[in-house]
Amino acid sequence: MKRFATANWKGSGKDGNGRNTTQSGVLNNTQYSYKSRFEDGVGTNPEELVAAAHAGCFTMKLSFVLNAAGFTADNIDTKCTITLDNGAITESHLEVRATVPGLDKAKFEESVADAKANCPISKLLNTTITHEATLA
Repeated sequence: MKRFATANWKGSGKDGNGRNTTQSGVLNNTQYSYKSRFEDGVGTNPEELVAAAHAGCFTMKLSFVLNAAGFTADNIDTKCTITLDNGAITESHLEVRATVPGLDKAKFEESVADAKANCPISKLLNTTITHEATLA
């Protein structure tokens, strides 16, 4: 399976602006800019999108881990905070709250650790990056 998204940028890094579009159309020419990334401007930014991806992936993986252990969550809420410091992502912090009938704290903590270590986005955040570049 492959999924894609596109980005387009016009102008300088500080004064320009960009647009993100996803294969599904959920993002369709969604604005991002220096202001939306480093200030409080309107639009999204790469760190927010990484946070959404990590929160969603981790939460789904936790559901699978719990199911494999014989439990079904009534609800799982996850907040992911991405820290960008001096031009590098230095932390992805997951805060999870779940309601899982019959699950004890030790099994929950074990399941969270498993999901954190094994969700695809957790693995991606420490991965080899390759590219193809074409100058038109």
